[in-house]
Amino acid sequence: MSEIKAKILALREALEKHNYNYYVLAEPSISDLEFDRLMRELQELEKAHPEYADPNSPTQRVGSDLSKEFAQVTHRYPMLSLANTYSKGEVEDFYQRTARALNEPFEMVTELKYDGLSISLTYEKGLLVRAVTRGDGEKGDDVTANIRTIRSIPLRVHGDYPESFEVRGEVLLPWKEFERLNKEREAQEEPLFANPRNAASGTLKQQDPAVVAARRLDAYFYYLLGEDLPADTHYANLEKARSWGFKVSTNMRICRSSEEVFDYLAHWEEERKNLPVATDGAVLKVNSLRQQRNLGFTAKSPRWAIAYKFPAERVRTRLLSVSFQVGRTGAVTPVANMEPVRISGSTVKHATLNNADFIEKLDLHLGDQVFVEKGGEIIPKIIEVDTAARDPQLGEKVRFVTTCPECGTPLVRAEGEAVFYCPNEWACPPQIKGKITHFVTRHAMDIGLGPETVEDLYEAGYIKNAADLYRLRAEDLLRLPGWQQKSVQNLQDSLEQSKSVPFERVLYALGIRFVGETVARRLANTFLSMDALRQASLEALTQVNDIGARIAQSVCAYFDSPANCEIVNRLKDYGLRMAVDEATLAGRSDKLQGRSVVISGTFTRHSRDEYKTLIEQHGGKNSSSVSGKTDFILAGDNMGPAKLEKAQKLGIKIINEDEFLNMIAE
Repeated sequence: MSEIKAKILALREALEKHNYNYYVLAEPSISDLEFDRLMRELQELEKAHPEYADPNSPTQRVGSDLSKEFAQVTHRYPMLSLANTYSKGEVEDFYQRTARALNEPFEMVTELKYDGLSISLTYEKGLLVRAVTRGDGEKGDDVTANIRTIRSIPLRVHGDYPESFEVRGEVLLPWKEFERLNKEREAQEEPLFANPRNAASGTLKQQDPAVVAARRLDAYFYYLLGEDLPADTHYANLEKARSWGFKVSTNMRICRSSEEVFDYLAHWEEERKNLPVATDGAVLKVNSLRQQRNLGFTAKSPRWAIAYKFPAERVRTRLLSVSFQVGRTGAVTPVANMEPVRISGSTVKHATLNNADFIEKLDLHLGDQVFVEKGGEIIPKIIEVDTAARDPQLGEKVRFVTTCPECGTPLVRAEGEAVFYCPNEWACPPQIKGKITHFVTRHAMDIGLGPETVEDLYEAGYIKNAADLYRLRAEDLLRLPGWQQKSVQNLQDSLEQSKSVPFERVLYALGIRFVGETVARRLANTFLSMDALRQASLEALTQVNDIGARIAQSVCAYFDSPANCEIVNRLKDYGLRMAVDEATLAGRSDKLQGRSVVISGTFTRHSRDEYKTLIEQHGGKNSSSVSGKTDFILAGDNMGPAKLEKAQKLGIKIINEDEFLNMIAE
């Protein structure tokens, strides 16, 4: 394979992954700027090498937010995305390109770009009949029941509206509601939403409309479609939609020159901080519908519109101090404590500092004036220090601590790693509490305790490790504030139920460094019991598929510790499963021995995790990527297009779940 082709395939796979993270999981892993950079790189390579063209390339489609939980509906009019730009120069290029293409006077409508979830509403005879997410641009999820709970969306319009029309907009969670919702989640020990966009997306995909209603979503509308529109211009149509009852921004402007466009952008780069909802840019659209038709579309976006992304907001504040936090694995993380400052709609007073190397590179001093921005409008980070404003007499240089801030133990840093660790794992309070909290989580032992309760039990002296949970006494718990007979009984029931948790989850619950759920399952299916695993040599561990030296050394180090072995022995005595159960052993076979399997898509008979377990149970190896070593792909609905393309080119067999279950004769 040529180097160019390999680069194109790698970019396609990466962009598909980021599309999935953004639209399906609502958990973006890179910034919009970085995503667009990758997309442009792929576009340029495909343009220069048409022999590698592919209709399923990310450059030919719109990112998807489809969900198997909702019925899918085909859009009458495709919902294309807009081309993004991050510089005023590119805005000027777009304006001049439009002027040359039209060769006649034209108006440009400038609007704010709201940062939420795109939605298309269909009205028939004045009544809302359907609400569909953008999805992949061709079809989306029917979320009508949830949309009906948003009070700013009219269920019935009024005035001189057409018989049938579509209106498109953005579903948003206002800043005020976002902060309220996160306070509630914090009080309930639930994960916080990263930003209003993620919160809005997650809310609209809820199966219970009552939950959606409680979160007080809002919506703004920016596009009217239909065969019988009331006006010949985009601006006039939106004004009509406003009169029918839709929430249309009052911040639209008609611009007749590029200077007026830039005045609008300059104004809202600052003023947007005072808006009640999140915005991340502005949209420019040719006003005349006739001129829009003349300009037409590319395969992915209209030629008559463009989105300009505002630069990441950057503010200046003062560094007050640096604190060091210790996690359950002993990793020490530095945190900057700053004078509170408003940025991207929220008040920020803390920022991550990554590690010791990052601090050294910044040459950070206490009292420094620092510049802060939010990466992807989400995570606050210090990006620069104003060294010219530093008073060398006042602020001492920030240095990474050499001893644990919690227990005073000298820190260690493994060769090749950026992170410092506290090695005092069984006497360092945050590590102890963190290990117990990990032990009780849903994917581990699923015991009904939250972090605050774990801390209360630890501070009361009732637990010092996970095994102590199984010797808690009702009379002791009832002495603590907030505990009643019912809550004590619930905990006792939860502890008893945890004794039936399978061995692989018990192994994961121990919290061995680098042993996540997948590694724990692989170790359990290979060694079959805790006794066999603790006796395994470093060489034996590294013979297991995907178990490298770092993981193997960590497992050996864990069982070399007498304290760890004592806890494991106690857990065994309390009745936890320390081996693969007989039913699973009876179902084991070598039918997939030595075969590499890739799973892709969504399934109905079993979950993806269950299929992964079955593959390993029958001697196979789970692989995350398609290669020449892949024996077959277990494919469900909506198989990833990148994997499909690669499988077809390599001639790899694709089977469905019924064929797979027949193969292992389940």
